[in-house]
Amino acid sequence: MASKAPNRPLSPHLMHVRWPINMMVSIIHRATGSGMATVGTALLVWWLAALAAGKESYAYFMSWFTGDWAPLGYVIGVGLTLSLFQHMASGVRHFVMDVGANYELKGNRTTAWLTFAFSLTATVLFWAYVTMGK
Repeated sequence: MASKAPNRPLSPHLMHVRWPINMMVSIIHRATGSGMATVGTALLVWWLAALAAGKESYAYFMSWFTGDWAPLGYVIGVGLTLSLFQHMASGVRHFVMDVGANYELKGNRTTAWLTFAFSLTATVLFWAYVTMGK
């Protein structure tokens, strides 16, 4: 007599698991830190090389942010700003958790969602202020 196979998954698949918001915030915190370090370093090196290479090179660098390439420069700027505010908000959240607070599930979820709300609001307000004079 053949036995019936148990009704369970063969192996765990991450595509079937719903990520909790607190796990997503932790992963995004790491990604924004790495992204800002990588993109920020590349932009700093490009800016320094453009300064050293002369007026034409510096003008080309600045055209990415003020001239013909400005829309792409704004995308990079907004992305870096959003990353900064998200990383800062989740860093404060992690600091609060490091001192032993905010481990109850409801408060933890609430502060995780608040990091997204803060970063989006701060980014919109920052860029509204920056572009108001133009």
